[in-house]
Amino acid sequence: MSTIIPEGKNVQQAIKWISANIEENEKQPVKQLVDKAVFKFDLSPKDTEFLTGFFRDRKKE
Repeated sequence: MSTIIPEGKNVQQAIKWISANIEENEKQPVKQLVDKAVFKFDLSPKDTEFLTGFFRDRKKE
């Protein structure tokens, strides 16, 4: 299943940032990283929901 990434530059940067953090330490809770990304990249609630789902789906694969 492919996920369509939103066009927003901040969301794309958040995905890269979270992914890099996960690569550094796989044991980091994704929820905590998403929460940090919300403030770091000034994301909307809709963007936050997308990120949560994106990484949840990615984990299943």
